[in-house]
Amino acid sequence: MTEPKQALKTFENALAEAKTSDQAYDALCALTKATVGAKLFTVMTADMDAMLARRVYTDDPENYPTSGTKPVEMNSWFEQVHGRHESFVANTLADIDTVFPDAELIGKLGCGSVVNLPIILGGKMIATMNILHEEGYYNEERVAQIHDLLRLPAMAVMALAR
Repeated sequence: MTEPKQALKTFENALAEAKTSDQAYDALCALTKATVGAKLFTVMTADMDAMLARRVYTDDPENYPTSGTKPVEMNSWFEQVHGRHESFVANTLADIDTVFPDAELIGKLGCGSVVNLPIILGGKMIATMNILHEEGYYNEERVAQIHDLLRLPAMAVMALAR
């Protein structure tokens, strides 16, 4: 992985040059992979008025396309991420399966851990940055890095993408 200072400089340059939201998301994805690591990276927005979630970015369009929406489900994950603005972390496929109906596909892609980082702007959770890796990957140190290194860049990307 890249040294965080260099990765952040690369991100800053890419974001400064971004002319589309996809280019901004690409920069965030590259920063995430360079600093913390991810096998799968997506961003989901939440329209709470319509109660719909939409994938606006993916680095795997074949398995996780950006088309379509899905209803927001009011469950423990929702309360944690949307309600309390706390990250959701699961480090086993069994734990992922308790909240995500696509756990089987996640496992087939070689992933067994996830961090859903809520992105807050204007006091509202507007999106989640979702990063997945092999089982057991997102330990306490990596989760702390995600919060320390990626929260502000994720906010900047979402502000630009709006």
